[in-house]
Amino acid sequence: MIKTKDIKEFNWVEKPKANILIIYTGGTLGMDYDENGALAPCGFEQVFSRVPVLKELNVNLSVISFEEPIDSSNVAINHWQKMAEIIYNHYDKFDGFIVLHGTDTMAYSASAVSYMLNGLNKPVIFTGAQLPIASPRSDGHDNFITSVEIAADKKDGKPIITEVCIFFNHVLLRGNRSKKVESQQFDAFESENYPILAEAGISIDYRWSYLKPYNDEVLELYAGMEQNVAILKLFPSLSNRWVERFLADENLKGVVLESYGAGNVPNSESFIALLKQAVAAGKIILNISQCNGGNVVHGKYETSSALDKAGVLSGSDMTSEAAITKMMFAFERYTATADIKKCLITPIRGEMT
Repeated sequence: MIKTKDIKEFNWVEKPKANILIIYTGGTLGMDYDENGALAPCGFEQVFSRVPVLKELNVNLSVISFEEPIDSSNVAINHWQKMAEIIYNHYDKFDGFIVLHGTDTMAYSASAVSYMLNGLNKPVIFTGAQLPIASPRSDGHDNFITSVEIAADKKDGKPIITEVCIFFNHVLLRGNRSKKVESQQFDAFESENYPILAEAGISIDYRWSYLKPYNDEVLELYAGMEQNVAILKLFPSLSNRWVERFLADENLKGVVLESYGAGNVPNSESFIALLKQAVAAGKIILNISQCNGGNVVHGKYETSSALDKAGVLSGSDMTSEAAITKMMFAFERYTATADIKKCLITPIRGEMT
């Protein structure tokens, strides 16, 4: 069970533009140097002291922190569930939510939380940093400040952003369209198959035609996620023997197949037979491309035409992060195989075209 500390309120403004809840899970942004000169998670009083301009944004902030801050490499389903539950339980009290998170698995977490929150009509913005907030050159300052501004922004009294996003290096991306592509530079994330939602320069330039419209739905929480799924990435000379063993696991329910280009796989009859056999045994296989951009088109080339006949589903232009978390979600959300398959091939949170 993931435990959290009590909420701390920083009510600087009598009549704020917005009330924002910050969920601190861990990650580089919330680190400072301890007495030995080593980086360690710090309290938010220290974070705010590093970013004093926050007090000038006409926004009141509250913070809820994981009792044990985590390196994002250790993120698991129970952490996603806790993030979604916090948002759900505090939904009526706050105008927006910011999740401070390590960058390595941020795209997975943003995708998972987007599926768990049905009917969302407030901003949930994941952000972090490549350098700790204590560093003079930290990108965390701008990422944090602008995330707060975006989470607080409204038009005609309604929030401009009504979905789960990632803000990083001056751009706002749809969370379940994002992918970490850089570990040494500040432009850590990209969204090749969907345009950016906003760009922060002198002002915040919203790309209105790409934003999810506001809705009046009631928020629902679907926190269940199935763990018995996996990703199979193709590479030249991948042994059918290993594929057979992989697919034969009796606990395995679903597979995200990372194929080449527009969904191409080896035209080996024995390889296709293994996929067909797995589908016949009740496993669901979802095909996505290894490429950051583009989409799967079964039948475009001869090497992918046999997949439909084998019962493999097309994942269109989903990222690996969006596909595997959606499969986790679908298996828990539905019981009938037909409903699971329909969920996987149908856009439900803007994760696919």
